[in-house]
Amino acid sequence: EMASMGSLGGAAYQVLLQSKLLITALMMMAIKGTKQTSLQWNILLLVMLSMCVYMIGGDDSSSGGGGIPIMGVINVLLKVTVSCFCAVLSDKYMKDFKNEPIYMQLVQFKCAWCATILMLSFVDGKTWQNGFFTGWNGVTVGVLTSFTVKGWSTMYLLAILDSVLKNIGEATSVLVIYFMQVCLPAFEDTFQIPKFLSVMVVILSVTAYVGSKSVVEKATKYDKEHARA
Repeated sequence: EMASMGSLGGAAYQVLLQSKLLITALMMMAIKGTKQTSLQWNILLLVMLSMCVYMIGGDDSSSGGGGIPIMGVINVLLKVTVSCFCAVLSDKYMKDFKNEPIYMQLVQFKCAWCATILMLSFVDGKTWQNGFFTGWNGVTVGVLTSFTVKGWSTMYLLAILDSVLKNIGEATSVLVIYFMQVCLPAFEDTFQIPKFLSVMVVILSVTAYVGSKSVVEKATKYDKEHARA
């Protein structure tokens, strides 16, 4: 993720990142056997494309940067694939062990992550030589706090929702960023009709997908009852 963000512009990174919606749906079909209907596939494509339109139209900083680095694209796709794979596995096993309290499941996940990160910290050869807390300041603590809250809340959402809905929820966070940039005086962005319309397309697309789940479940139940009759 860090390597891809360092080599790609903001818009290009966000556009490629939206591929996680489709990748997650494909992995859920392969690992959990959860199939999407044609309606849901169309809405997923609409969500991804509308997010891409918003990010391309909202970031002009990368328009003159030339071609997109191949390694940057590969790093993003690797990040998305690993992230989606972990999300789908977490979704599957948190549902399988739903009788265990959510806090016990989270502790088990975090212990494994902590051990993995600790081992990786010995690989670069600099972390422990320079001191683990070298370069830390108030901003670092703030980022650590935000990532801690994000990580725990994400795992909690996986326990009660599924990984596709979790990824769509993350995609809609871009909309919050847009409204903050327009409303807060610290930013220079102004309200623009094209951006607002693209934001509304994303909101309506997400709402349509979430609403389609109950409709699809009812339709499936009706088809099974009708087939028995």
